[in-house]
Amino acid sequence: MTGESRLTLHRGMAVLVGIFLLLTGAGAAYLLMRTDAAGGSGMLDIPGSKGAPAPTTGGTDAGTPASGQSAAPLPDVVVTLSPEAVERAGIVVAPVTTASRAGEFRLPAMIEPNAYRQVAVTPLVGGRLTRVSAELGDRVRRGQAMAEIYSPDLAAAQTRYVSARAMLDAHDRELQRTQKLVDIGAASRQELERLHAEHAAQTAAVQSVRSELELLGMPSSALEALTSGSNVSATINVPAPIDGVVTERTANVGLNVDPATKLFTVVDLSTVWVVADLYERDFSRVRVGNQATVTTSAYPELSLRGRVAYIDPQVSLETRTAKVRVEVPNPRGDLRLGMYADVVLTGTGGEEIPAIPRGAVQNVGNRTVVYLSSPGEPGKFVEREVRLGQASGERVEVLLGVRPGDLVVTDGSFFVRAERERLGLRPVGGASAGAGNSAARSAGREGRDAVQTAKVMVTEQGFEPARVTVRARRPARITFVRTTDKTCATEVVFPTLDIKRALPLNEPVTIEFIPGETGDLSFACGMNMLRGVVVVQ
Repeated sequence: MTGESRLTLHRGMAVLVGIFLLLTGAGAAYLLMRTDAAGGSGMLDIPGSKGAPAPTTGGTDAGTPASGQSAAPLPDVVVTLSPEAVERAGIVVAPVTTASRAGEFRLPAMIEPNAYRQVAVTPLVGGRLTRVSAELGDRVRRGQAMAEIYSPDLAAAQTRYVSARAMLDAHDRELQRTQKLVDIGAASRQELERLHAEHAAQTAAVQSVRSELELLGMPSSALEALTSGSNVSATINVPAPIDGVVTERTANVGLNVDPATKLFTVVDLSTVWVVADLYERDFSRVRVGNQATVTTSAYPELSLRGRVAYIDPQVSLETRTAKVRVEVPNPRGDLRLGMYADVVLTGTGGEEIPAIPRGAVQNVGNRTVVYLSSPGEPGKFVEREVRLGQASGERVEVLLGVRPGDLVVTDGSFFVRAERERLGLRPVGGASAGAGNSAARSAGREGRDAVQTAKVMVTEQGFEPARVTVRARRPARITFVRTTDKTCATEVVFPTLDIKRALPLNEPVTIEFIPGETGDLSFACGMNMLRGVVVVQ
């Protein structure tokens, strides 16, 4: 009986535990359903945006979600501002326009020599320089003497040539006499054949020495005049190989040289190469043969037309760009090597796609978002993730997320974003949204959306300071001011943030963003020659 009582008690306990677990699960499901309903009630329907394709992530423009984050697009978020806050922030909205994919876009470039018309001048004979007549920047003609070399080897070769020719002349006379003696029977034919063999060998020796002198640079006219030892000369000129300009000179009087020594570099500047960096996202828009227009700040009135002649098949690991080469005529020599230029390329394609101002785009981690407004509901703005395309001037293409006619915040978008971060309005929608809410709450705890500011001057030495330190997950504002034209930093690029802004002379340009986790955010000029870093702590 005791065993049965214990068994009955255990079964009863099991039933009670089962009922408790069932009630707990039902309660949790109810709470989750209420949470989802509350999150969905805050969505704002923007006229003209129904049926718009959902924004996707990935690719060069939108970026790839970090490890551990969801690849799903961020859900829309509604931010409500009072009329006073809208006026104080200076919020301006404008409709989304369209841009043609076949339109022109501008790339920074540099003038380089035509490598097919650039020659390194080296001597054909070793010796010592006794005279140098070509200076840097001189225009030379093909065959013009640029330097003179004293060469004992050349004198020795000429002496051998004179001696070999004298011996050949003697063999000729002896052969003629022997031929006459054989004709009258005074000499044997065997003797005649021996002389013929010796004559052939002597002729080959003369030809060998003559070829050696020709390889050493002696012209045929000088060889014909070389008949005696008194005509032997130990000096020889170094001629210009092409028509062009002397761009490099290492030759000086008294320098001992050999055939491997580079004395000058001569470049034909009648045509030059304009080399630009093409971003990876634009590869599909440019083909060999596309039209190109080249302009420079040195000659604003000069516009040269050419075509894309070459696209480098290799992509730079640092800048994710490929070299594009345009060959243009330079008859007056206005384009100098190393000059900066702008290349306007006409892309392929033809479809019309949405376009918005650069100032409308904000970065949320590795995502890009814009803020849409509804004409019927002032003060309400929807944060929507977008995927960006090519940027041209102050406008950027939008591949996914908005449609032409949608109203987008162009001025004051950073204020709307800061307010959303402060309020923590990101709805629960996956790992990405959770991470965003966590960052927003953390930002609210660390200073209630206080903006970090820094100023970077662009001088002849580069970015000053080149290292800026900010705190993570707090709004940051960096103002760039370019103070000189003697630098390539006419624009600033943040590759990881997909931000590229022009830097007009003596005009402040502000970059606003919210840094994520700790690490380094690098920035550089458009040519990737001057660099800096934002250290996120």
